[in-house]
Amino acid sequence: MSIEPSSSSVVVIDGQSKNSRKPKYSKFTQQELPAWQPILTPGWVISIFTVIGLVFIPIGLASLFASERVVEVPFRYDDQCLPSVYRDRAEAYIKDDKTNKTCTRTYTVKNKMKAPVYVYYQLDNFYQNHRRYVKSRDDKQLRSKAAENDVSSCGPEDYTPDDKGHQPIVPCGLIAWSLFNDTYRLSNNNKDMVINKKNIAWKSDQKAKFGSDVYPKNFQAGGLIGGARLNESVPLSEQEDLIVWMRTAALPTFRKLYGKIENDLEVSDEIMIVIENNYNTYAFGGRKSLVLSTTTWIGGKNHFLGMAYILIGGISLLLAVGFLLLYVMKPRPLGDPSYLSWNRNPGSLK
Repeated sequence: MSIEPSSSSVVVIDGQSKNSRKPKYSKFTQQELPAWQPILTPGWVISIFTVIGLVFIPIGLASLFASERVVEVPFRYDDQCLPSVYRDRAEAYIKDDKTNKTCTRTYTVKNKMKAPVYVYYQLDNFYQNHRRYVKSRDDKQLRSKAAENDVSSCGPEDYTPDDKGHQPIVPCGLIAWSLFNDTYRLSNNNKDMVINKKNIAWKSDQKAKFGSDVYPKNFQAGGLIGGARLNESVPLSEQEDLIVWMRTAALPTFRKLYGKIENDLEVSDEIMIVIENNYNTYAFGGRKSLVLSTTTWIGGKNHFLGMAYILIGGISLLLAVGFLLLYVMKPRPLGDPSYLSWNRNPGSLK
C-alpha cells in the first residue's frame, strides 16, 4: 500500500517512512575519508630511480668485495679415488665390501684461511627434489616416539622384510636411507685436525622436527642397503649429520655442511686429506667433491647477489638519466589533455 501525500508530507511506503530507511550518515560508509592520492610527477619518478641506483650499487659492490674475500677450495674426488683397474667397473668397485675405499690426497694452502673453516661435501646430478624422494619420509615419526609405526608414506623403506620380523624402520623413507656416508680426515704436519660436527644443523630442526625420545631402530635393515648407519643409542635430535641431510636441496647440485675446523690454515701448510669413498654416485653419473671454505658477513662465496644489486642499480640510474633528458628536451605540462590521442587527431573518431 502506497500513499503519496502532498510535497510537505512524509512519504510512507509499506508502513515505513522514506527517511527511516536511509542509512546513518558517516564519512566511512559514504567513502568520504581523506586518502592519499599520489601523482607520479616526472620529478618524483626521476628521484625514485636515482635513489634506488645510489642505494643498490654500493650494496652490490660491498657484497662483491665480501664474496671475493672468501677463500674456497674444492676437491672433486669421485674420479681420482677410483682405482685404475675399476675405471670401467665403478659400480662393482663401490658395491664390493672387500675393496679398499681409502683415498689420500694432499693440498698446499695458497691463501690464509681464518677459522672457522667450513667443510662441505658437494654432490652433482643428485635430484633430492624428486617428488617421490621428497615424500618418502614421515615427519610425525621423526618427531615423536608415539608415531613409531606411522610409516605409511615411507615405502619402500618402511618395514624390515618378513624374514627379519617385519618391524617398522626408524627413521623410515628413502631420504634417511640414502644418508651420505663418505668420511674425511684432515691432518697438518702429521697432526690430526679436529673437524667439529656439533652445531652444524639448524636449531629449529633439532628442537621441532626431530624428537629427543626417538631413537634409530632397524635402520639399514630393510631389503635395500643404502648409505650411512646411525648410532641406535643416540636420539635423532642429536644426529646432526642426518638432520642436515634430511633438509632436502632444491637443485641437483648442492652442498651440505660436514663440519667445522676451528683452527686457522696458514699459507704453505701441507694438508693431508684421507677420504673414505663409500657413497655410490657412480650408478647415476653423479659427482662428489670436498669443499673447504671460509665465510664473511655475506656468507660463502656468492657473486650473484652483488651482481644482481649492481645490475638493478645501474638500470635504475640509466632510467633516471633517460627520463631526465626526456623531461629537459621535451617538457610537457602535467595533465595537459591536448596530448591525448583523440584530441591530437579528432578526425580519427569519425
